[in-house]
Amino acid sequence: MMQVRFPLWTAAAVLAACPWIGASASDARDRNHDHDRGERDAAMSSSPTVQLGPRPFFLVEDMSAGPLKTELQACARKRTAYHPTPFAIGHRGAALQFPEHTRESYLASARMGAGIIECDVTFTKDKELVCRHAQNDLHTTTNILATPLAAKCTQPFTPAIFDADGKLLTPATAECRTSDITLAEFKTLRGKMDASDPRARTVQEFLGGTPDFRTNLYAGPSSGTLMTHRESIELFKSLGVGMTPELKSPSVVMPFDGFTQQAYAQKMIDEYKAAGVAPRRVWPQSFNKPDVLYWVHHEPAFGRQAVYLDDANTVGELPGLGELGSYKADGINIWAPPIFALLTVNAAGQIVASDAARNARAAGLDIITWTLERSGVLADGSNGFYYQSIDSAIRREGDTLKVLDVLAKDVGILGIFSDWPATVSFYANCMGMGEGR
Repeated sequence: MMQVRFPLWTAAAVLAACPWIGASASDARDRNHDHDRGERDAAMSSSPTVQLGPRPFFLVEDMSAGPLKTELQACARKRTAYHPTPFAIGHRGAALQFPEHTRESYLASARMGAGIIECDVTFTKDKELVCRHAQNDLHTTTNILATPLAAKCTQPFTPAIFDADGKLLTPATAECRTSDITLAEFKTLRGKMDASDPRARTVQEFLGGTPDFRTNLYAGPSSGTLMTHRESIELFKSLGVGMTPELKSPSVVMPFDGFTQQAYAQKMIDEYKAAGVAPRRVWPQSFNKPDVLYWVHHEPAFGRQAVYLDDANTVGELPGLGELGSYKADGINIWAPPIFALLTVNAAGQIVASDAARNARAAGLDIITWTLERSGVLADGSNGFYYQSIDSAIRREGDTLKVLDVLAKDVGILGIFSDWPATVSFYANCMGMGEGR
């Protein structure tokens, strides 16, 4: 089967779109003048060299033999430095090993070469914007249940119930929302790895449950620094990276104490404007189409690269060519479905661009996708949500790079969210995509 080759983002194209990548040390320091931890961040942004660690090289060696493996092995042998690239988007920072949406996770993401980093945006009881993946995830992503603030949670911790034979009858539950507490109270919490144990009888047991492909090594009492949206903007400015805030769907009924959905969408953009961030450095995103259209119509400078996230759970739920064309007609330029939406397996068992990917291109849409390095150990019988359309072609950890290669070259994505940006940074640098110099 002939494969359609979509345009690859070359280094020149990336730098034209993202000229802050590779900025000088003095420029980075100028941007850092009002940050309360400026020295450490400026020191980091003054060097363009990325620290990849061993994982990308492990993945290369684990690949099956072929031209891509040979090319990446040659790059690994010869290349002496790696640089930031906006092709690598830090998903909640570096959530594979660091508590998501924490300062430490964001710093790790930038060190691994993520040229764009995500802050998922929600709001507190006093309507201040903070970085959390969901408004109602504090019970799994922070230590709130182990603090006096647990009394303010929407649903207090309820232990699991078992029968006389030890069979689980009712799982442990809790629900703690950012809207349950004020910003000052939010800032007293510490982030942890996103996890819970449904069999927990105690709060401490409930706060556990971290999957074995992740780690708690970087979730100690001296880490897990929670961030406001404003703080994330200042940090990202100091690091010289692009910003992709996602406006999260509220768990509360809107308007919330007079705070409308439109005011919420506007407030997020206003914080970038107040911080002096150029619209070209921001990719606002939402799963809620009215949010994206609000930015298109009310903040066109930011709306030009607003991202419409697709929440399809199966291939059958994906939009067809007509619907994708309607997005473009409405002024939406970037569509962001999960990885499985963009890939399929051909008759020869090869991973290729899907019909949805081809339709998006035919509709004139650019594409971003999510999320790499979030599926645990591959080829363990089922590779999960992100690989559902190509499960039969995924047999080993090194296939991560094969997937990335098809997305880059055959689908032509602008970038990819990753829980471990080093893998994407390595690939992008080896392919000449968006080097910092």
